[in-house]
Amino acid sequence: MHTPADMSQWKGRIDAAEGQAGQRWHQIVQPWTGQAGQGVVLTGFACDAGVHRNHGRPGARKGPDAIRAMLANMPVLDCRSLYDAGNIAPLAAGAHDGLEQAQDELSGHLAGLLGQGWLPITLGGGHEIAFGSFEGLARHLASRSGSAPRIGIVNLDAHFDLRQDDRASSGTPFRQIAENCRQRGWPFHYCCLGVSRYANTRALFDRAEALDVTWLLDEEMTGHHAALARLDAFLAGVDHVYFTLCLDVLPAYVAPGVSAPAARGVGLDVVEALVDHVAQSGKMRLADIAELNPDFDIDHRSARVAARLAARMANQASAS
Repeated sequence: MHTPADMSQWKGRIDAAEGQAGQRWHQIVQPWTGQAGQGVVLTGFACDAGVHRNHGRPGARKGPDAIRAMLANMPVLDCRSLYDAGNIAPLAAGAHDGLEQAQDELSGHLAGLLGQGWLPITLGGGHEIAFGSFEGLARHLASRSGSAPRIGIVNLDAHFDLRQDDRASSGTPFRQIAENCRQRGWPFHYCCLGVSRYANTRALFDRAEALDVTWLLDEEMTGHHAALARLDAFLAGVDHVYFTLCLDVLPAYVAPGVSAPAARGVGLDVVEALVDHVAQSGKMRLADIAELNPDFDIDHRSARVAARLAARMANQASAS
């Protein structure tokens, strides 16, 4: 179910004496009503059905509005064309939770935005968002060319999310994407940075090796250089990037409000350097932020970090 933007959420400080240089996001954001254009369109994926299926801590469905609340007071920098397309959520609950329907609706919505020239940034929601995001880009590119596009998935995450299971969940999206690519006859290019060796089974590492996944462990990302070098090598081999950031890649003291808090994680300074690099590459076609769970947040820490990273994506992409 797609609900229009609730613009009453966008409220905050107004520094009238500062003029345009003192504007904040809540003063420039507009409701997206289906028009074509250029700039950033925010969409919420208010779903944690995949987290439920994955036996995680539910609550991520409340993530999009919590991020918007923190984005409202962001200063206007390079991103000056900003729209809110509202939320997509499952119609059902319980055993028939509507996950697949919500993912399909998200993918159709994102394909439409891409076709109209927008840069979509989607606010989650559980990491089941990834299958909908990728399929949206796949639909868009498939409609434009008969050849197999070189899509690169860059995921900042403590988990590979390559799990084999009978039902889709927040732990399966990149395995599903690999299968989707195989069915299409497309290559599968997946880079996962920040992987915890203590949060992934041997089966997941084996599957990552079999699928030729590029990765770095969290303990290998104590500085920028190794991660940026690995990222650069990956980006050189693709033409289009789907960028996804799972907040559990960050240490638990930075992002406590997630389904699976990280015992170690990757420092925010390293994550921001990677965000900047992808957004400035000229290859980022869409992005999302996953796994914010306001029910377990402390002083809105995780929501503030999510908003900072979303704003960073928007500003860096707008400036490039």
